Amino acid sequence: MALPRVVVFDAYGTLLDVHSAIARHTQRVGPAAAAVSALWRQKQLEYSWILSATGDYEDFAALTDRALGHALATHGIHDRGLRAVLLDAYQALDHYPDAVVALGALRGRGLRLGVLSNGEPRMLAAGIGSAGLSPLLDAVLSVHALRRFKPDPAVYRLATAHFSVQPHEVAFVSANAWDAYGAARFGFRAFWVNRGRGPVEYWLDGLATVLPDLAALPGALGA
Repeated sequence: MALPRVVVFDAYGTLLDVHSAIARHTQRVGPAAAAVSALWRQKQLEYSWILSATGDYEDFAALTDRALGHALATHGIHDRGLRAVLLDAYQALDHYPDAVVALGALRGRGLRLGVLSNGEPRMLAAGIGSAGLSPLLDAVLSVHALRRFKPDPAVYRLATAHFSVQPHEVAFVSANAWDAYGAARFGFRAFWVNRGRGPVEYWLDGLATVLPDLAALPGALGA
């Protein structure tokens, strides 16, 4: 298959490790740290889907705060100072080491690279910037102007409009299976990074290329 003209990445969970905020403060969070982190992520996404489905909107930073509050309360943690510390940490998440490998390899081959994320612009700028990924990207696109979230087709259309390409000319890469499904349904060439080695879902075995990590992406693209 011919090389795409553009490769677009999801940010949170794909390039940036969403669990690294809690991981930095495991001792303060306590024995429920892993469960808090998992529920924080679950509710962050769930809130975005519900808002989009009902035609409502709050930006992703606000949803991240709400989701963290729910996760902490569920596990009986009522430390307001900790909540603030964790929200600050979320603005500067660790990047996955394989993200740098993949972005560098693809950029070295002249491909245009972008991020398409639910994150609001300031949140994204902080996260991508602190991770040192900005020099490797041609664009960082946010859903904020649309006031709706993935997997709404209009969100994926932001990438085709920005890069002036057709959907089939875009490779879309996400570690979130539901996001890869939405991208594939839109017409992108979808790649699902199955970091957790979980079972294939959302029919992605027929709709997307399944990768173990981002380091495998350049080879999968034929680059």
